[in-house]
Formats: sequence, structure tokens, C-alpha cells
Amino acid sequence: MISGELKSKVDKVWDAFWTGGISNPLSAIEQITYLLFVRRLDDIQTLKENKANTLRQPVEDPIFNSNQANLRWGTFKNFDSQRMFNVVKDEVFPFLKEYAAQMDGDGTTYSEQLKDALFNIPTPALLSKVVELLADIPMADRDTNGDLYEYLLSKLATAGVNGQYRTPRHIIDLLVHLVAPKPNDEICDPAVGTAGFLVAASEYIRREHPQALTDEAQRKHFHRSMFHGYDNDQTMVRIGAMNLLLHGIEQPDLIRQDSLAEPLPDTRGLDSDRFSLILANPPFSGSLDSETVSADLQRIVQTKKTELLFLAAIVKLLKVGGRAAVIVPDGVLFGASKAHQRLRKLLVDEHKLDAVINLPTGVFRPYAGVSTSILLFTKTNSGGTDRVWFYNLESDGFSLDDKRLPIEADEIPDLKNKWAKSKDPSNSTSRTEKSFFVPVDEIQGAKYDLSFSRYQEVIHEELEHRIPNLILEDLAKVESQISLETEALRALFK
Repeated sequence: MISGELKSKVDKVWDAFWTGGISNPLSAIEQITYLLFVRRLDDIQTLKENKANTLRQPVEDPIFNSNQANLRWGTFKNFDSQRMFNVVKDEVFPFLKEYAAQMDGDGTTYSEQLKDALFNIPTPALLSKVVELLADIPMADRDTNGDLYEYLLSKLATAGVNGQYRTPRHIIDLLVHLVAPKPNDEICDPAVGTAGFLVAASEYIRREHPQALTDEAQRKHFHRSMFHGYDNDQTMVRIGAMNLLLHGIEQPDLIRQDSLAEPLPDTRGLDSDRFSLILANPPFSGSLDSETVSADLQRIVQTKKTELLFLAAIVKLLKVGGRAAVIVPDGVLFGASKAHQRLRKLLVDEHKLDAVINLPTGVFRPYAGVSTSILLFTKTNSGGTDRVWFYNLESDGFSLDDKRLPIEADEIPDLKNKWAKSKDPSNSTSRTEKSFFVPVDEIQGAKYDLSFSRYQEVIHEELEHRIPNLILEDLAKVESQISLETEALRALFK
């Protein structure tokens, strides 16, 4: 966790952006991200120079030439504010575009994210403050880098800019825990945003499978081919890429791509149905023009609804045996349209639906009050759903109002515990409890309705009511007593 002092510095920078004319946190984070790329390029150049000095050889593939010293972070960070502003605006940012053009086609994160870099910091004073903040941070520490950027990104959640709302971190961690990423997974988020799911998956791998960072082949996979993401917003792709880079992923594969458009994402020349794990909280409001939607998806489900199309895209992107954890609006679970029923039937009959977990209604407050659930499924192309596990999560450790303050009530540990036990086929629970299994034939008989309430058994407590005549007799006695006491009071005042 970053210190309160550093948080205070970040908060001051936000205030400076606001007063300096940049009130959109997304724009502020984008400018900070560009500067972090510049600093990272300087760090890479320094490593190259140290290696060359040690071997007494020329610098291999230098990023900066000898006459470009002013463009390096380590140099211009010491300039006065006006000179720094002029150099960054007129020399550094044009250099970034030129560098991206030179690297275009190499598939690196740098070339993809720098090619349309635009300098948008309005004043020398603001630039100087931002550079001073970043210069104080020891960038060699992965945890510090990641925590800083996570704190920066939390500003998106508090502002809710342009509909860019981040999935709460504890919910992200829950989904990652449920699917338990493995070192050989290829992990994708087709609506990547700030890359929160990919970051959490990478941290899980580091924690649970440390050998993935020591074995040479596994390490190469971890840094170059494990993490993939798509988003149709280039700014979010850029921010997500930096989030991964600062969390220690050397070359994540994030690209600007509409996951629902034609053609389906096909990165680095590989087929689209290639991922072994997908984690996502895709957009689930509105509908699309059918002409813009991939024909492959339309063959899976005829609809314009984004939440159904994203589910179809996730099924398409998974390879056989691949698994997914996806947040969906509850309407997906019980919608009566042909498209809704078709997609649920697809998951249950053609693949393996593992679990449906209801989330608290207020989990995305104050920005959205829609009820949501988690779908866990495995792509098989041959069925396999025997029974589906249901869990009704009513409290997640935070209040369910707009403030979302921490509270003691938290059922997530219970959910994790019961999920682990659910793997044992002998485990069975009553339909009156928070979790239970439903056999597939019962789901099929209910038109593939996946609502928790559809299968929950509610125990109604029998109440005994008194005979009305006895109640009236008691009332008459009370009224008689009141009359006697009223007369006694009147006698006192005569």
C-alpha cells in the first residue's frame, strides 16, 4: 500500500489538474500514463547503457541518440518548469510518435500505445507538479508502482467519467479466486478497461505459482503471451497497458478492438478461439446496430443486446476446455426472449455451466443499481452440465448504499469455502440454504431459467390467530376499564 504522504501528493495533483482546466480524470490519467512511458523508456535505455559499459561494447538498439539527452526523463525532470514544458511539448511528445512509428509492426506495447500520443497539460506549473510526483517514486519496486497506479485509477471510480466505472477490486479478486488461474493459461478480458482482471490474475499467479517466474519458458509466457485484452476505447487500452506494465508484466497484449465487431479479435496471427481463461465484466446496457456485429456472433445468438453478444463472444474466444467467469445483469438469467433462452440453452446443453452466483444489488453503487450475477462456465462443445451450483451473496463487506462504506457483514469468505466444497459430488445442500445444487433436467424443464429464486425453497412459518370473538371480548374489557378509570379521574376534579 502507498503511504498517506504519497496519496496526499496525488490528491494535490488532481486538484491542480482541476484548477488547470482538466476536469476529466480520464484525461489526467492519460497524460500521467504518457509520462510514465517516457520514464520507462529512459529506464530501459539506462539498462542498455549499463550492459554496454559492463561488456565494453556499443549500446545495442539505443532508444535515445547522443544528441537527444534533453528528451530523457532523467534530464528534463531537473529543468525549470518553463523549459521542461517546452521540451516535453515540442520535443518529447513528437519523439514518442516517431519512436512508435519506427517500432510499428513489432507488436510491442510501446509502439501500440505511443503512436497517437498528444500532449494536453495546459501549464508549466502543472507539468512540473506531475513530474515532481512521479520522480519521487522508486519505480524499481513493482508493488509501489502498481499501488500508485491503482490509486490513480481509483479516481475514475469516484468520478464515474464517460461511463468508465471500475469493477470493485474485491469483486475482481473474488472472480479470480473462483477460477484459480494456472501458469499455462492464456487469459483474456474482451472488455479490458483498466485491466483490473488481468492485473489480479497476474498477482494470483505470482502468489500461488511462484515457479512461473523462475522457469525460463514459463517466465517468457507470463510476460509475453499470458495476458490479452481488447477495448474499443484507445485511452482505456493505453491506461490498461500501463497498469499491467507497472504491475510487472513486461509485454502485455492489449489492443484497440471492438470485441463484438467484424472480424473477431485475432491477435498476433492466432485463431480467435484460443484462450483458456476469460475474466470479464462487459458493458450491459443498450443495444447495437446488427450491421456492426460480427456475423460469427449473430450465428450464435440473434440479438442486439450487448450483454448477450458479449457472452456469445466469450464462448467464441474460449478454446475447448477453456473456462470463464463473467459478470452479467440478472436479466440474462431469466429473460424470456428467444435470444435469452437460446444463450442459456447454449451454456447448459452445449457447454458446462458450473455456477450462478447472485451479487448484492448495490455492488456497483453509486453508479449503477442493476442486479448482477457471476456466471462460471467451461467451453466443451459437447455438453457436460450435470448440475449447477447456486449461491446468493447478500453482503460483500460494504454497505449497499451509495457510500459503500466497509461493514462487518461479509459473506465472501463463506462463498469461497462453499465453492471449494462444491467440487465434491457428494456434497448436497438444502434448497432453503444460501447455496445449493440444481440438476440439469430441472433447469431444462424451467426453460433454462437461472434465477436463484426460481429454485430456492422458502419455509413459511405457520401462525395461529385468535378467534375474533375472543379478541372482541378482550377489547370490551379494556374499554370498560378505561371508562371506570376516566370516571374516577373526573371525580377528583369535582
